Amino acid sequence: MQVPYTVHTRSDTGLYNAKLGIWLFLSSEVMLFGALFSSYILLRVGADTWPHGYEHLNIPLGTVNTAVLITSSVTMVMAWASLMMKDFAKYRSYLGATILLAIVFLVIKGFEYAAKFEHGLYPSTSTYFGIYFTLTGLHALHIIGGIVVNAYLWGPGSKMWKTDPERFTHRIEIAGLYWHFVDIVWIFLFPMLYLL
Repeated sequence: MQVPYTVHTRSDTGLYNAKLGIWLFLSSEVMLFGALFSSYILLRVGADTWPHGYEHLNIPLGTVNTAVLITSSVTMVMAWASLMMKDFAKYRSYLGATILLAIVFLVIKGFEYAAKFEHGLYPSTSTYFGIYFTLTGLHALHIIGGIVVNAYLWGPGSKMWKTDPERFTHRIEIAGLYWHFVDIVWIFLFPMLYLL
């Protein structure tokens, strides 16, 4: 059975298909990161000694990155709200800001990684650093995925605004849900890895 695309909410789910699809996808992402968080907790609880993040990680840079991602969530919401108000120019400005903030996040993370490598700290150095690089690296891949999708919706994908504005607005909402998920993951990663 083929499920047709619908712009309007379905009577059986109360959602349009793309929103239902993104929630199902995000559920699988929650399981992925949940398994990694659980592994971290089990390894930490079972270890005789465990390094504290604040001894090895740059808390000011992590704090700046947290502020950058929270701000990017706000600009993502503003991009969607601009489309709801039929203001395409503001949409482009806000989504462009979201993309720029995501790139800033990755640049800062790159400086953090470079500092670790300069001090001889690699994933193979210890279980702690193995988990640190796995979780933050996987998160960075999700950021890159969000940049690619948002850049497409900012550039060539935005042509749909002229032909089907309601469907395009839904696409931005879906991209926004993914982006908020990525931000929420970081909000859990930052205290868990950096502060505890």
